[in-house]
Amino acid sequence: MALYLVQHGQSLPKDVDPDQDLSEKGVAETERIAGVAKNYQIKVGQIMHSVKTRARKTADIFASALNPTGGVKEVEGLKPMDDVAAFAASINPDTHTMLVGHLPYMERMTSYLVTGSIDKPVFKFQNSGIVCLAKDPETGSWVIVWTLMPNIG
Repeated sequence: MALYLVQHGQSLPKDVDPDQDLSEKGVAETERIAGVAKNYQIKVGQIMHSVKTRARKTADIFASALNPTGGVKEVEGLKPMDDVAAFAASINPDTHTMLVGHLPYMERMTSYLVTGSIDKPVFKFQNSGIVCLAKDPETGSWVIVWTLMPNIG
């Protein structure tokens, strides 16, 4: 099964929108990446997102494209500076789950799952990008299986 980690789409600056909703570019990039994921027939059982508007909007765009059977749910523990180890303990590796959140949280979660430490960076996220992780059946360790980012190069 897979764990999909997503950094929210590009948001508006705080001085323009205190809630930091998605910008037009953020919506467009998220829709594009969600469409590519749909074309690859990515299976998502549930989407969980942080309490922030930009994460909720990003999750909703992915949900429209991927139709998660378990729906979309706002959860605590996915804000930028939340404890990744605490949330990681609740992850069910037997389900296809997408988590939509923020930096530095998503990079720390990836590092924690892959290396056991939040201080060993293993991947640099982009807004709207997906990092897919899965547990290796032989070692039981989390590994990065693939990524889908809006910008390459």
